[in-house]
Amino acid sequence: MKKFIADIVDKCMSVFTMLPDGKTPKQSLYIAIAAAVTLHLMLAILLSLNSDSETKPKPVPQKQMQVIDAVVVDESKLKQQVDKIKKEKAAAKAREDKRIKELEKRAADAKKKRQQEADRIKKLENDRKIKEREKKKADDAAKKARAKAASEEKKRKQKEAERKKSEQAAAAAKAKRIKEEKAAAKAEEDRRKKKLAQEKAAEEERRKKKLAEEKRKKEAAERAEQERLLEQQMQEEMAARNSARNQQVMSEVDKYGALIVSKINNNLISDESTMKGKSCIVKVSLASDGFVVSATPDKGDRVVCDAAVKTIYKLQKLPVSSDPAVFSKMKNLKLTIAPEFN
Repeated sequence: MKKFIADIVDKCMSVFTMLPDGKTPKQSLYIAIAAAVTLHLMLAILLSLNSDSETKPKPVPQKQMQVIDAVVVDESKLKQQVDKIKKEKAAAKAREDKRIKELEKRAADAKKKRQQEADRIKKLENDRKIKEREKKKADDAAKKARAKAASEEKKRKQKEAERKKSEQAAAAAKAKRIKEEKAAAKAEEDRRKKKLAQEKAAEEERRKKKLAEEKRKKEAAERAEQERLLEQQMQEEMAARNSARNQQVMSEVDKYGALIVSKINNNLISDESTMKGKSCIVKVSLASDGFVVSATPDKGDRVVCDAAVKTIYKLQKLPVSSDPAVFSKMKNLKLTIAPEFN
């Protein structure tokens, strides 16, 4: 009987010392409690049977003391196992907390890198727009320079042609004079006879030359005058186009200014008792996409100014033109805000 009881105790002890590691702490605790309860029930049954079969009363208390010692040992091991499970659970929680913190840090680093990349792309875009504007300005200047150079080259070629024509006329006159001189030397008598006719012919020739020279000078003067008029016309047309463009730009600026004021008034939180008949002039600086860079009151009623500035910042973006010339005139505005009441 003693050996049988010892075997039962050893098997129950194995329940406490060999609990599976895969169980949760709660499941392990339930298993340990069930095993302890089972052990106590079995010991009680065995002790009851043993007390009936034994005739001597003294050995029974000795066996009960041994069983109680075994139960005490089992509870101590059970506590060690529970403490071990709790420590493992705490270590697992610490590892999980550390892993979550690392994930949060990596997420924050990734967000910071995304913001830095967005800022870098925005700067590159701004640099590209500035370069495009500079390139357009340079192209316009080069175009004007080419037009001016072409005009000057045309004038130079015209003067060169006139010079060659004059030289050719002078060479022809010189050749004719030489020929006439040789002819006069060879036939003096004929020249005397024909002197009157030659003089007349010479006079006619001089007259023709004079007329030709006058005609040439007149044509040259007319060409110069035409060129001057053409240049003047081009300048007047350019001035007219610039004036029309400026008027168009200012019209667009006025239109967008009215749109902005209307949008601010539509979103303005107004109080008739404090704002009626009052106004405020607000200085507003805008980015190219309409984003409000700054809004500061210039002069006017303080209550209206505070409400207008709050409304502008709340809107964040205001309507702007995509035309660079128009935007350059409206990126810094002075807006008059005057609440209207029926």
